[in-house]
Amino acid sequence: MASIWVGHRGTIQDYPGFSPSADAEAIRKAIRGIGTDEKALISILTERPNAQRQLVVKEYQATYGKDLKDDLKGDLSGHFEHLMVALMTPPAVFDAKQLKKSMKGAGTNEAALIEILTTRTSRQLKEISQAYYTGTSIQRIMYKVLENDAGRVQIASWCQPHPVYKKSLGDDISSETSGDFRKALLTLADGRRDESLKVDEHLAKKDAQILYNAGENRWGTDEDKFTEILCLRSFPQLKLTFDEYRNISQKDIEDSIKGELSGHFEDLLLAIVHCARNMPAFLAERLHQALKGAGTDEFTLNRIMVSRSEIDLLDIRAEFKKHYGYSLYSAIKSDTSGDYEVTLLKICGGDD
Repeated sequence: MASIWVGHRGTIQDYPGFSPSADAEAIRKAIRGIGTDEKALISILTERPNAQRQLVVKEYQATYGKDLKDDLKGDLSGHFEHLMVALMTPPAVFDAKQLKKSMKGAGTNEAALIEILTTRTSRQLKEISQAYYTGTSIQRIMYKVLENDAGRVQIASWCQPHPVYKKSLGDDISSETSGDFRKALLTLADGRRDESLKVDEHLAKKDAQILYNAGENRWGTDEDKFTEILCLRSFPQLKLTFDEYRNISQKDIEDSIKGELSGHFEDLLLAIVHCARNMPAFLAERLHQALKGAGTDEFTLNRIMVSRSEIDLLDIRAEFKKHYGYSLYSAIKSDTSGDYEVTLLKICGGDD
């Protein structure tokens, strides 16, 4: 299943000569005793793709009777800890947790909801919804381990059901958002966007006319039509529709959306338009926002760097350089520090 989370333009590739047992042992050595060998940890975790990291997690549990993520949390702290734990989390589970955090507590992080739900494929969204409902893992193997001088003796193990949130992604979106914004998010979360690469010129003309009649060409706006077309058509199909829209209305679809709609619903539809036109450029802009000005938005920075590291981070880097005149690498370097900076730069994979 991991293949849907892997593309051809990532910065992290399969590690040649990979050995889960050697890695598990090296990680154990790096975090045991007084002090931590951060350098060894960073080098292992940033040079293996997620599928290989998951085999290390399994090996670590089997050999030492401990959850590697728990051990990392106990040994590290701050942004560095969050980033390392993110690297060890299966992609669908990671996204599910990010969505959960975006809707937790007072206020909702709408920008994060929009970013995740507009940039994931239908198949990814189905996996995320499943992970959201079941939590980190359906069952967690628990061990009691007796330590003695002769080594480790496993004396008991059992399985425990481990549902984490017990609410579906749709339930939480429904209770945390409202109106047309809620409707559009629920449509996206359903994972029903057409993924076909084929485009239909007749349909593009028809949809463009529907969008024009739903907005520019009437008093008031028919929001449902915008939601239906922008949340369900494939990105290549939408690109063609936007070209046709310009022919009909003499306006860019972005300008019409800005004129007809408002608030988070407007933000969401604009994000879809940007993703359909150029998704790496959309994500580069999100990274730029996270890194510019006073303070860093680590929540966004970690999420994009980790989630795109095996998909299209090379393209995101190129767009970043093209739009802002300096490299993503140098932006990270000037905005972060310590082991956190070192890890991000390794994920970034080089300067442009």
